Amino acid sequence: MIIRLYFLYPLSHFDLHSFHTLFCFTIDYNFWVVSEQRKMSSPSKRREMDVMKLMMSDYIVDTPNDRLNEFSVEFHGPKESAYEGGVWKVRVELPDAYPYKSPSIGFVNKIFHPNVDELSGSVCLDVINQSWSPMFDLLNIFEVFLPQLLLYPNPSDPLNGDAASLMMKDKKEYEEKVKEYCERYAKNNGKSAVEEDESGEEDISDGNYSSSDDEIPGRAEL
Repeated sequence: MIIRLYFLYPLSHFDLHSFHTLFCFTIDYNFWVVSEQRKMSSPSKRREMDVMKLMMSDYIVDTPNDRLNEFSVEFHGPKESAYEGGVWKVRVELPDAYPYKSPSIGFVNKIFHPNVDELSGSVCLDVINQSWSPMFDLLNIFEVFLPQLLLYPNPSDPLNGDAASLMMKDKKEYEEKVKEYCERYAKNNGKSAVEEDESGEEDISDGNYSSSDDEIPGRAEL
């Protein structure tokens, strides 16, 4: 792809006859366009690249059975907020059409927030649900979108009506409730949210599950 920009440049400062000469400047964007097209052309390659970028940015990513379309990421609450110190396991589901179709994300352990459903962990975030673009990636979600969501809740469009109502009525009490949830559900003595979940699975597999009927222990998927 070649873009040509045409400018009429006055040469009066250099020419006594004040002629106007047409200059054509050619800017070749071939390399940039081709590289972007290659990144977008294969959803599977883009999926691998985005997950790898998360891992290289020191995020703990748990990919069960090495599946890159469904995994979990450890997310830390933003500093200088009521969520600081909390660690959440965030599930991520990438559709086959990713990045052209937005991912599905949700909190696994509970969080008190107007725009997060307390039971399902689903997130109400316009940039993911409505205005997603293939130019966004997973790193944007965990470094920008989710931190902004926790820092600036929108109580006028809630998934958790109790949190939204409390935030509008009493901001201080709302923040205390947030911290209470953090202590109860998002802090585990330095153990990561992903490790905590994995240890729970190991306990079950090691036989630390009692059943009077000697049934095979199981664990419901989130």
